[in-house]
Amino acid sequence: MRGNQNGNGGAVEGLFADQCTGLDGVRCDIAMLRTPDGHSRLELAKYRSPAAISGGPRNRPHNILGTHRVMFAVDDIEDTVARLRPHGAELVGEIARFEDSYLLCYLRGPEGFIVGLAEQLR
Repeated sequence: MRGNQNGNGGAVEGLFADQCTGLDGVRCDIAMLRTPDGHSRLELAKYRSPAAISGGPRNRPHNILGTHRVMFAVDDIEDTVARLRPHGAELVGEIARFEDSYLLCYLRGPEGFIVGLAEQLR
């Protein structure tokens, strides 16, 4: 495994990666995101090889079985949506208010993955 030593990500390849994923010739880039409390991390991976295969339609319904979304806390939901749109993100519905607690929305990225955003109201 190649990558930097502090666990923030890097390139992953080699026998370990092949054994772990059950694929041959794995080469991927990973980024590790830490949660604000510092106790958890989320890994994002982009495979360089083997070539990606389609997981079906990119416009899957929101209630499909399986893991296909994550949610992030943000300070300003409208600003975050505006910054993600040039990268191919599209609102699934609209920004909605939950009581006096949160603004929430879901975005679909260019590969079909759904990302939720939550802004806690003060």
